[in-house]
Amino acid sequence: MIPHNRPTLGIEEEEAALRVLRSGWLTQGEEVISFENEFCKFLGLPEGHAVAVGNGTSALFLSLWVLNAKNKKISIPGYVCSALHNSVSMIGGNENVIDTSPNSPNLDLNLLKKSNSDIAILPHMYGIPIDITNLENNLIIEDCCQALGATINNKQVGLHGTVGIFSFYVTKLMTSGGHGGMFVSTDKELVNRVKDFREFDEREDYKPRFNFQMTDIQAAIGRIQLKKLPDFLKRREEIFQRYKKEGLDLLDIDEDVKHISPVRYRAILKTINAQKIISSLQNIGIKSIIPTDEYIISENESKYPNSSKFTKETLSLPIYPTLKDSEIDNILSVLVTK
Repeated sequence: MIPHNRPTLGIEEEEAALRVLRSGWLTQGEEVISFENEFCKFLGLPEGHAVAVGNGTSALFLSLWVLNAKNKKISIPGYVCSALHNSVSMIGGNENVIDTSPNSPNLDLNLLKKSNSDIAILPHMYGIPIDITNLENNLIIEDCCQALGATINNKQVGLHGTVGIFSFYVTKLMTSGGHGGMFVSTDKELVNRVKDFREFDEREDYKPRFNFQMTDIQAAIGRIQLKKLPDFLKRREEIFQRYKKEGLDLLDIDEDVKHISPVRYRAILKTINAQKIISSLQNIGIKSIIPTDEYIISENESKYPNSSKFTKETLSLPIYPTLKDSEIDNILSVLVTK
């Protein structure tokens, strides 16, 4: 079976985890601090502007918390995973769902500008950045869980909003051993407040806090993966371009858009025969999936026509660094008619 996704792990990650196990310090410690600082360097942030947490959803929740989102109007896309909906609900925000653009999996910014939202959570879906450089009058949570390494105007995603969040879940562009996440901001005051909330134990005051910490084992694996990330992204780009060269109609930025540089988190095939193709691939041992379901918009599809269309007329093909050329050939044998 060719899986839809597969983590890319090697001996270096094993050695990093073993090093931490032998050190006797397994919870949040020096490895986490080093990972945070190396992540800042990757993004082009000063040291101390990143907060490592247990997963990407925690990073999102903390973003809402630090922006005082309770009872605020919070806009999210209709075409997105359930973590956004759940986080808004748990923080006590007033959810405002907005449709995608007609030709993009990202939220329609023209609709957002008319929404009078207090906060907007804006994912860069599938590694395709949404250009938020001209947005005003909104607190922006830049959801980069699928887009680490992508840029807008040569500036890393995560640095264009009020805060940025990243995920290191096992199927993401890199992993910290299964789960992991990162909160970043150019605003040091917000960073310090999130760090204070994360440090829940052995404090001199009794303010409510919670355990959102990353372990040193996770951080050690994440540090190795971050070093490998450029090679991961390069291989993903090669596979994506191979698919396109063979004529597959994949979601991508327009060719005339030069100021946005995507990463290839997903290879999303546009087709009206998604379920049929999924079955055909399954028959020869290849796993493909519907990339995003209708969880948020299922009760009111007519209000979100573009989001609904994307859920029905796309599928996600395997694209990860260890995917072999021979496996790509097998995938294309189903999709390309010679």
